[in-house]
Amino acid sequence: MSMIDEVRSQMMEAMKNKNKDRKDALSMLLSALKNKAIDKRADLTQAEEYEVVKKEIKQTRETMELAPAERTDIKEACEIRLAVYQEFAPEEMSEENIRAQVKEVFEVLGITEPSGKDKGKVMKELMPRVKGRADGSLVNKIVGEMLG
Repeated sequence: MSMIDEVRSQMMEAMKNKNKDRKDALSMLLSALKNKAIDKRADLTQAEEYEVVKKEIKQTRETMELAPAERTDIKEACEIRLAVYQEFAPEEMSEENIRAQVKEVFEVLGITEPSGKDKGKVMKELMPRVKGRADGSLVNKIVGEMLG
């Protein structure tokens, strides 16, 4: 079952249960997924679906941060949306898993004494492995520490 179908069925369930906030959040996510599929002119892969969900989460967090302090209604709506989007987000890799991937990349590239000048090669090999499953800034921080 594609994520579009899953979101659509959960949206119908929310409508039956008269849960307007959840229905609205699911509707926004469904719209974003459909737009991406239309732009691609094909069905989305699981990685692309996760990319859309992560983008929606990021935009919602930005909206929440930029909302004026007195606009609690906006912040509450964003929190509800985030909770719904998290249900569809991919499992994030832990720091230990990221470190294990970095060590594997060191072995693949034959790096025995990592240094700062290896960062480009390491990131080029590492990012496709963790894309969509790990936060890029966290990966960058860990690689920096391990090359240190």
